[in-house]
Amino acid sequence: MSKWKRIGPIFQPERQRPWIVSHAALPVADHLDGDRFRVYFSARDERGRARIGYFELDLTTPFDLLALTDIPVLGLGPLGTFDDNGVTSAWVVTRGARKFLYYSGWTTGGTVPFRFFIGLAASEDGGRSFGRISAGPILDRSDVDPYLTGSPCVLVERGQWRMWYVSGTAWEEEGGRPRHRYHIKYAESQDGVRWQRSGTVCVDYASPDEYAIARPTVIWHEGRYRMWFCCRGAAYRLGYAESPDGFRWERDDAQAGLNVSVEGWDSEMLAYPFVFHHRGALYLLYNGDGYGRTGIGLAVLE
Repeated sequence: MSKWKRIGPIFQPERQRPWIVSHAALPVADHLDGDRFRVYFSARDERGRARIGYFELDLTTPFDLLALTDIPVLGLGPLGTFDDNGVTSAWVVTRGARKFLYYSGWTTGGTVPFRFFIGLAASEDGGRSFGRISAGPILDRSDVDPYLTGSPCVLVERGQWRMWYVSGTAWEEEGGRPRHRYHIKYAESQDGVRWQRSGTVCVDYASPDEYAIARPTVIWHEGRYRMWFCCRGAAYRLGYAESPDGFRWERDDAQAGLNVSVEGWDSEMLAYPFVFHHRGALYLLYNGDGYGRTGIGLAVLE
Protein backbone atom coordinates (compact mmCIF):
# COMPACT_ATOMS: atom_id res chain seq x y z
CA MET A 1 0.00 0.00 0.00
CA SER A 2 0.97 3.65 -0.40
CA LYS A 3 1.32 6.05 2.48
CA TRP A 4 -1.37 8.21 4.05
CA LYS A 5 -1.10 11.98 3.65
CA ARG A 6 -2.26 13.80 6.77
CA ILE A 7 -4.98 16.38 6.25
CA GLY A 8 -5.01 17.20 9.96
CA PRO A 9 -7.14 17.07 13.10
CA ILE A 10 -10.75 17.79 12.12
CA PHE A 11 -12.49 17.55 15.49
CA GLN A 12 -11.14 18.15 18.97
CA PRO A 13 -13.28 17.77 22.11
CA GLU A 14 -13.63 21.18 23.75
CA ARG A 15 -16.85 20.74 25.76
CA GLN A 16 -18.87 21.93 22.78
CA ARG A 17 -21.88 20.15 24.27
CA PRO A 18 -22.73 19.04 27.83
CA TRP A 19 -22.20 15.38 26.90
CA ILE A 20 -18.69 16.08 25.54
CA VAL A 21 -16.53 16.51 28.62
CA SER A 22 -13.47 14.79 27.12
CA HIS A 23 -12.37 12.55 24.24
CA ALA A 24 -13.69 12.06 20.73
CA ALA A 25 -12.89 8.44 19.99
CA LEU A 26 -13.63 5.64 17.51
CA PRO A 27 -14.83 7.65 14.49
CA VAL A 28 -17.25 6.07 12.00
CA ALA A 29 -17.98 7.81 8.67
CA ASP A 30 -21.46 7.50 7.14
CA HIS A 31 -22.03 9.06 3.70
CA LEU A 32 -24.97 11.44 3.45
CA ASP A 33 -24.82 13.04 -0.01
CA GLY A 34 -22.29 14.66 -2.30
CA ASP A 35 -19.11 15.18 -0.29
CA ARG A 36 -20.97 15.37 3.02
CA PHE A 37 -20.40 12.77 5.73
CA ARG A 38 -21.71 12.19 9.22
CA VAL A 39 -19.01 11.04 11.64
CA TYR A 40 -20.20 9.14 14.69
CA PHE A 41 -17.86 9.18 17.68
CA SER A 42 -17.73 8.49 21.41
CA ALA A 43 -17.24 11.22 24.02
CA ARG A 44 -16.80 10.79 27.76
CA ASP A 45 -18.60 12.46 30.66
CA GLU A 46 -17.08 13.66 33.93
CA ARG A 47 -17.02 10.05 35.19
CA GLY A 48 -15.32 8.70 32.08
CA ARG A 49 -18.46 7.05 30.69
CA ALA A 50 -18.80 7.20 26.91
CA ARG A 51 -21.86 8.11 24.86
CA ILE A 52 -22.23 8.20 21.07
CA GLY A 53 -23.02 11.30 19.01
CA TYR A 54 -21.96 12.74 15.67
CA PHE A 55 -20.72 15.72 13.75
CA GLU A 56 -21.02 16.42 10.02
CA LEU A 57 -18.46 17.67 7.51
CA ASP A 58 -17.82 18.16 3.82
CA LEU A 59 -14.64 16.40 2.68
CA THR A 60 -13.79 19.34 0.45
CA THR A 61 -13.71 21.64 3.52
CA PRO A 62 -13.07 19.17 6.36
CA PHE A 63 -12.13 21.76 8.98
CA ASP A 64 -15.56 23.41 8.82
CA LEU A 65 -18.00 21.83 11.28
CA LEU A 66 -21.42 21.64 9.62
CA ALA A 67 -23.40 20.05 12.46
CA LEU A 68 -22.94 18.59 15.94
CA THR A 69 -25.57 16.73 17.93
CA ASP A 70 -26.94 18.50 20.98
CA ILE A 71 -27.56 15.17 22.71
CA PRO A 72 -26.12 11.67 22.16
CA VAL A 73 -27.76 9.42 19.60
CA LEU A 74 -27.16 6.51 21.99
CA GLY A 75 -26.75 6.87 25.74
CA LEU A 76 -26.02 4.56 28.65
CA GLY A 77 -28.00 1.38 29.15
CA PRO A 78 -30.20 0.83 32.22
CA LEU A 79 -28.44 0.13 35.50
CA GLY A 80 -27.18 -3.43 35.63
CA THR A 81 -27.14 -4.07 31.88
CA PHE A 82 -24.03 -4.82 29.80
CA ASP A 83 -23.74 -1.20 28.62
CA ASP A 84 -24.64 0.78 31.75
CA ASN A 85 -21.15 2.26 32.07
CA GLY A 86 -20.50 3.35 28.50
CA VAL A 87 -21.22 2.85 24.80
CA THR A 88 -18.55 3.30 22.13
CA SER A 89 -19.10 3.55 18.38
CA ALA A 90 -17.98 0.76 16.07
CA TRP A 91 -19.82 0.53 12.71
CA VAL A 92 -22.90 1.72 10.79
CA VAL A 93 -24.75 -0.35 8.17
CA THR A 94 -27.54 1.12 6.02
CA ARG A 95 -30.24 -1.28 4.81
CA GLY A 96 -33.10 0.43 3.04
CA ALA A 97 -34.63 3.10 5.27
CA ARG A 98 -32.97 1.77 8.43
CA LYS A 99 -29.50 2.27 9.82
CA PHE A 100 -27.88 -0.18 12.20
CA LEU A 101 -25.31 1.01 14.72
CA TYR A 102 -22.97 -1.66 16.06
CA TYR A 103 -21.29 -0.61 19.29
CA SER A 104 -19.33 -1.82 22.29
CA GLY A 105 -21.20 -1.74 25.58
CA TRP A 106 -19.11 -1.29 28.74
CA THR A 107 -19.68 -2.24 32.34
CA THR A 108 -17.40 -2.30 35.35
CA GLY A 109 -15.95 -5.61 36.50
CA GLY A 110 -15.23 -7.10 39.88
CA THR A 111 -12.11 -9.19 39.53
CA VAL A 112 -11.16 -7.21 36.38
CA PRO A 113 -11.44 -3.45 35.72
CA PHE A 114 -14.06 -3.64 32.95
CA ARG A 115 -15.97 -5.82 30.52
CA PHE A 116 -17.39 -4.98 27.12
CA PHE A 117 -19.57 -6.78 24.57
CA ILE A 118 -21.10 -6.02 21.18
CA GLY A 119 -24.50 -4.34 21.08
CA LEU A 120 -26.79 -3.26 18.25
CA ALA A 121 -29.12 -0.29 17.84
CA ALA A 122 -31.33 0.76 14.91
CA SER A 123 -32.46 4.10 13.53
CA GLU A 124 -35.70 4.90 11.74
CA ASP A 125 -34.89 8.61 11.20
CA GLY A 126 -31.79 8.47 9.03
CA GLY A 127 -29.30 8.03 11.86
CA ARG A 128 -30.25 11.04 13.98
CA SER A 129 -31.28 8.78 16.87
CA PHE A 130 -31.01 5.06 17.66
CA GLY A 131 -32.91 2.56 19.76
CA ARG A 132 -31.49 -0.70 21.06
CA ILE A 133 -32.40 -3.89 19.21
CA SER A 134 -32.18 -5.80 22.49
CA ALA A 135 -31.35 -5.12 26.12
CA GLY A 136 -28.50 -7.63 25.95
CA PRO A 137 -25.46 -7.96 23.70
CA ILE A 138 -25.70 -9.63 20.30
CA LEU A 139 -22.27 -11.22 20.84
CA ASP A 140 -22.05 -12.25 24.47
CA ARG A 141 -19.48 -14.49 26.17
CA SER A 142 -19.26 -18.05 24.87
CA ASP A 143 -16.81 -20.95 24.63
CA VAL A 144 -15.30 -19.15 21.63
CA ASP A 145 -15.18 -15.76 23.37
CA PRO A 146 -15.09 -16.38 27.13
CA TYR A 147 -13.79 -12.93 28.11
CA LEU A 148 -15.12 -10.08 25.96
CA THR A 149 -16.18 -8.99 22.46
CA GLY A 150 -16.14 -5.53 20.88
CA SER A 151 -15.38 -3.07 18.07
CA PRO A 152 -17.02 -4.97 15.19
CA CYS A 153 -16.54 -4.13 11.51
CA VAL A 154 -19.57 -5.37 9.52
CA LEU A 155 -19.86 -5.78 5.74
CA VAL A 156 -22.89 -7.16 3.86
CA GLU A 157 -21.97 -9.14 0.74
CA ARG A 158 -24.56 -10.90 -1.43
CA GLY A 159 -26.93 -11.23 1.52
CA GLN A 160 -24.23 -12.51 3.88
CA TRP A 161 -23.35 -10.37 6.90
CA ARG A 162 -19.64 -10.62 7.78
CA MET A 163 -18.05 -9.39 11.00
CA TRP A 164 -14.46 -8.90 12.12
CA TYR A 165 -14.36 -8.17 15.82
CA VAL A 166 -12.19 -7.87 18.92
CA SER A 167 -12.13 -10.99 21.09
CA GLY A 168 -10.57 -11.30 24.52
CA THR A 169 -8.19 -14.21 25.04
CA ALA A 170 -7.13 -13.69 28.67
CA TRP A 171 -6.64 -11.40 31.63
CA GLU A 172 -3.13 -11.61 33.05
CA GLU A 173 -1.34 -10.07 36.01
CA GLU A 174 0.94 -7.18 35.06
CA GLY A 175 2.52 -5.07 37.77
CA GLY A 176 0.06 -6.38 40.31
CA ARG A 177 -2.98 -5.48 38.20
CA PRO A 178 -5.03 -7.43 35.65
CA ARG A 179 -4.29 -6.57 32.01
CA HIS A 180 -6.49 -7.57 29.09
CA ARG A 181 -5.39 -9.48 26.00
CA TYR A 182 -7.44 -9.36 22.81
CA HIS A 183 -7.05 -10.03 19.10
CA ILE A 184 -9.36 -10.14 16.03
CA LYS A 185 -11.80 -12.94 15.12
CA TYR A 186 -14.52 -13.53 12.52
CA ALA A 187 -18.28 -14.23 12.56
CA GLU A 188 -21.14 -14.54 10.04
CA SER A 189 -24.88 -13.86 10.04
CA GLN A 190 -27.94 -14.03 7.79
CA ASP A 191 -29.68 -11.05 9.37
CA GLY A 192 -27.05 -8.98 11.18
CA VAL A 193 -28.50 -9.84 14.60
CA ARG A 194 -27.89 -13.55 15.17
CA TRP A 195 -24.25 -14.44 14.59
CA GLN A 196 -22.38 -17.72 14.13
CA ARG A 197 -18.77 -17.89 15.27
CA SER A 198 -16.34 -20.78 15.20
CA GLY A 199 -13.28 -19.12 16.70
CA THR A 200 -11.61 -18.19 13.41
CA VAL A 201 -8.67 -15.92 14.27
CA CYS A 202 -7.93 -13.32 11.60
CA VAL A 203 -5.14 -11.29 13.21
CA ASP A 204 -3.13 -12.72 16.10
CA TYR A 205 -0.41 -11.32 18.34
CA ALA A 206 2.84 -10.50 16.55
CA SER A 207 5.05 -10.90 19.63
CA PRO A 208 4.87 -11.76 23.34
CA ASP A 209 4.94 -8.03 24.14
CA GLU A 210 1.81 -7.29 22.12
CA TYR A 211 -1.40 -7.66 24.11
CA ALA A 212 -4.09 -5.57 22.38
CA ILE A 213 -5.18 -5.65 18.73
CA ALA A 214 -8.18 -3.39 18.33
CA ARG A 215 -10.69 -1.67 16.05
CA PRO A 216 -10.50 -3.58 12.74
CA THR A 217 -11.68 -1.73 9.62
CA VAL A 218 -12.03 -3.87 6.49
CA ILE A 219 -12.57 -2.81 2.87
CA TRP A 220 -12.46 -4.53 -0.52
CA HIS A 221 -9.86 -2.68 -2.59
CA GLU A 222 -8.00 -3.60 -5.77
CA GLY A 223 -8.97 -7.26 -5.68
CA ARG A 224 -8.27 -8.01 -2.03
CA TYR A 225 -9.68 -7.49 1.42
CA ARG A 226 -7.58 -4.99 3.31
CA MET A 227 -7.70 -4.46 7.05
CA TRP A 228 -6.32 -1.68 9.18
CA PHE A 229 -6.33 -1.99 12.95
CA CYS A 230 -4.43 -0.65 15.94
CA CYS A 231 -2.10 -2.74 18.07
CA ARG A 232 0.06 -2.22 21.09
CA GLY A 233 2.57 -3.14 23.46
CA ALA A 234 3.73 0.20 24.86
CA ALA A 235 1.38 2.42 22.81
CA TYR A 236 -1.06 1.99 19.94
CA ARG A 237 0.24 2.05 16.37
CA LEU A 238 -1.54 1.21 13.13
CA GLY A 239 -1.36 -2.34 11.79
CA TYR A 240 -2.30 -3.80 8.41
CA ALA A 241 -3.27 -7.15 6.87
CA GLU A 242 -4.50 -8.47 3.51
CA SER A 243 -6.73 -11.39 2.58
CA PRO A 244 -8.12 -13.01 -0.59
CA ASP A 245 -11.31 -14.16 1.13
CA GLY A 246 -11.74 -12.41 4.49
CA PHE A 247 -10.81 -15.59 6.41
CA ARG A 248 -7.09 -16.05 5.84
CA TRP A 249 -5.07 -12.93 6.56
CA GLU A 250 -1.42 -12.05 6.04
CA ARG A 251 -0.25 -9.38 8.44
CA ASP A 252 2.31 -6.77 7.38
CA ASP A 253 2.27 -3.74 9.67
CA ALA A 254 4.95 -2.03 7.56
CA GLN A 255 2.20 -1.45 4.98
CA ALA A 256 -0.11 0.42 7.39
CA GLY A 257 1.08 3.66 5.81
CA LEU A 258 1.11 6.04 8.79
CA ASN A 259 3.28 6.50 11.86
CA VAL A 260 3.25 8.95 14.75
CA SER A 261 4.16 12.58 14.10
CA VAL A 262 7.36 14.14 15.39
CA GLU A 263 5.27 16.45 17.56
CA GLY A 264 1.68 17.46 18.09
CA TRP A 265 -1.67 15.80 18.72
CA ASP A 266 -0.70 12.38 17.28
CA SER A 267 2.98 12.18 18.27
CA GLU A 268 2.51 9.51 20.96
CA MET A 269 -0.22 7.23 19.63
CA LEU A 270 -2.22 6.23 16.55
CA ALA A 271 -5.47 4.45 17.37
CA TYR A 272 -8.92 3.35 16.18
CA PRO A 273 -8.65 3.66 12.37
CA PHE A 274 -11.67 3.86 10.07
CA VAL A 275 -11.01 3.59 6.31
CA PHE A 276 -13.59 4.45 3.63
CA HIS A 277 -13.89 5.05 -0.12
CA HIS A 278 -15.09 8.31 -1.66
CA ARG A 279 -14.89 9.46 -5.29
CA GLY A 280 -12.12 7.02 -6.14
CA ALA A 281 -9.95 7.89 -3.13
CA LEU A 282 -9.35 6.21 0.22
CA TYR A 283 -9.71 8.23 3.41
CA LEU A 284 -8.64 7.43 6.96
CA LEU A 285 -10.20 8.70 10.17
CA TYR A 286 -8.19 7.97 13.30
CA ASN A 287 -7.41 9.01 16.86
CA GLY A 288 -4.12 10.36 18.14
CA ASP A 289 -2.82 10.64 21.68
CA GLY A 290 -4.74 9.54 24.74
CA TYR A 291 -7.24 7.17 23.10
CA GLY A 292 -9.16 10.08 21.58
CA ARG A 293 -8.31 12.72 24.17
CA THR A 294 -6.76 14.92 21.45
CA GLY A 295 -9.54 14.27 18.94
CA ILE A 296 -10.02 12.90 15.43
CA GLY A 297 -7.74 13.26 12.43
CA LEU A 298 -8.23 12.77 8.69
CA ALA A 299 -5.81 11.47 6.07
CA VAL A 300 -6.00 10.48 2.39
CA LEU A 301 -4.08 7.70 0.64
CA GLU A 302 -1.44 9.06 -1.74
